[in-house]
Amino acid sequence: MLVRSIAKQIEELPLDRQREVSDFVAFLRYSVVSEPPLVRRKKGFVADDPFIGVWKDRKDLKNSAGWVRRLRQKEWGWQP
Repeated sequence: MLVRSIAKQIEELPLDRQREVSDFVAFLRYSVVSEPPLVRRKKGFVADDPFIGVWKDRKDLKNSAGWVRRLRQKEWGWQP
């Protein structure tokens, strides 16, 4: 019953609005189909994540403020 009611309302719309409805329905179908399932991760400590410490051995990042300053100077000609 709901589908028939919606179809009737769509038929009463001007053609350009009907196309908008069609585009929106296509968007909704795509978003439902393409959504990846949620992956639940086991709770744990952030410090145990393998990503933590990925830059620990980088000598150019020992002084992060200096690194940012040099990057800005190099890329943008920025002067403090």
